[in-house]
Amino acid sequence: MTPKPRSAQFFVDGSKRALTRAAFVVIVLFVVAQVAWWLIFIVRLVDQSSEARELAWQSDLRSAQQILELNPAALSELLSRYPHLSETEGRSLRIDPEALSAARQSSTSVRRMVMFEGPFFALVILALLSFIAGSLRAERELKRRQQNFLSAVTHEFNTPIGTLRLLVQTMLMRALPPERSLQHLRQMEGELDRLERTGAQVLAAARLEQAAEPPVMTPVDLNSVVQGMVGRSRQGLEVRGAVLSVHYAPEPVPVALDLDAFALVLENLFDNAVKYSPGDRKPISVSVVGERDVVRVVVEDEGIGIPEGEQERVFERFYRMGEEMTRTTHGVGLGLHLVRSITEAMNGWVSVAPNPSGQGTRFTLSFVRRIGG
Repeated sequence: MTPKPRSAQFFVDGSKRALTRAAFVVIVLFVVAQVAWWLIFIVRLVDQSSEARELAWQSDLRSAQQILELNPAALSELLSRYPHLSETEGRSLRIDPEALSAARQSSTSVRRMVMFEGPFFALVILALLSFIAGSLRAERELKRRQQNFLSAVTHEFNTPIGTLRLLVQTMLMRALPPERSLQHLRQMEGELDRLERTGAQVLAAARLEQAAEPPVMTPVDLNSVVQGMVGRSRQGLEVRGAVLSVHYAPEPVPVALDLDAFALVLENLFDNAVKYSPGDRKPISVSVVGERDVVRVVVEDEGIGIPEGEQERVFERFYRMGEEMTRTTHGVGLGLHLVRSITEAMNGWVSVAPNPSGQGTRFTLSFVRRIGG
């Protein structure tokens, strides 16, 4: 079976979304129209009932008045039979003003109750419909991201494997000059690093999803930890064009971290900084800042930056900036999700803001300073 082209799939998805929105609008209009019709019907019914009651009382008054003219001694019996009538000073009858006022007030109360309950009922229905629509929208968005994730994972594994196969076959087919062989080996090392990063992200996401084991927290000096991790990552980052600038706190900054998890956090921030920095030279600044109760690791780049409306969304699982069909950066949409999830699992927090220099992004990891040094 031939898969649908991505443009055709987007067209189908767009048609489904349009039909869903149209159905939702139809339901909303139907609910509003039904409630409006119900309100009009009930109000008319109340008014008709009130008019019919007053007409019936007028008829009772005429009948009782005729009986009273023929038999004046029947006054007490008539007042007992028609409690809505009362005696006047001339020993005639009338509709009791208090009974009439109470009946009209009762009709007004019913009308007000209906006028309140109708819109309230409509608002409840519309709120539930909005909740359902939001849930469906979120589910559709998650499904779309999962599909993008599967496509990205497939690409992130197949592309390096294909490149490695081509390089290996090239080196096996003929002898190459040492410089060319070294170039191929370095390229192979870069593709292996890419495979390793992708695999590490997927496995880390699976472990977080299962929440099988809490992080193993170790007392460390953050200066030393960052220095070691930057040293291990520097060569691979510089091959990709990164120009690292590292600044350490002037005094020890004691914290408690899961070292393996923290290494994955920094690696994802470094990878993100390189990936979204165009050009051959990619300046990246790493700073360790010690404060009274909190210590921070700040990673800054001079890349394309993150729009303000997407600064929180970039931490969502499977979320990737830009249009999927025109995106040129690699990745599976898990890096920054892992950064936030792992940092919070270590009792820290992460924030994102524009780089104060005016170009790029600043990520800040914050941890509580360990008491006792």
